[in-house]
Amino acid sequence: MDNTTTIDGKPRRGVLVLRALSRFVPGMAFIGVLIFAPTGGLDWARGWRYLATLSAMMILTLSYFVVRDPSLLERRLRMREKRSTQKRFLAWAWIVLFPIFIIPGFDYRLGWSQAPEAVAWAGLALTAIGYAVVFAVMRANSYASRVVEIQEGQKVIDSGPYAIVRHPMYAAMILFYLASPLALGSWWALIPALAYIPILAVRARDEEIMLRAGLPGYVEYCAKARWRMIPGIW
Repeated sequence: MDNTTTIDGKPRRGVLVLRALSRFVPGMAFIGVLIFAPTGGLDWARGWRYLATLSAMMILTLSYFVVRDPSLLERRLRMREKRSTQKRFLAWAWIVLFPIFIIPGFDYRLGWSQAPEAVAWAGLALTAIGYAVVFAVMRANSYASRVVEIQEGQKVIDSGPYAIVRHPMYAAMILFYLASPLALGSWWALIPALAYIPILAVRARDEEIMLRAGLPGYVEYCAKARWRMIPGIW
């Protein structure tokens, strides 16, 4: 039996918190290294603002779901994809995601392109909004796992963010990763952020193939919710 569950199958909150922190702390430290190592120092206000905002939102989200929906948190801790297309997605995703955090530090240090302070603050606000949408998606859909799979008892969700687009989590990720370079003041880092969109589109299309084939009611939901990720576009 998995040590994240009790005898009755419900996640143990203490174990979940420890598992989540074992991912969160090294993960934030790693992002911090990616952001600050290229600058050659730690004296960069935009970098600290970004890390503080991201850390605060992650901690608030973790705290909420530990109390309200520990089962969702347990699902979000699963990372091993089974579908070959999704495994390829992860490989390509890391290739473009790393530069989003690395380039701004070089941009700051070498003066390639520094966005105005107003743009940086607007980018930080949009980053927070993107993460807030992620939170709203997880509240609406307790089966919002990181792994593309159909879970036992899963049902089609058509309310909240899912009434607008079929993949609101991915829409939120697009906003988050496009806003992050702006929050860090780098125009150049928008290039890998834009490159992430078609990769995410491949993930969404493959996920829909699986859901249409295996999740009752999903085909009907697709007829109701026209757009996949971006209303009016796709």
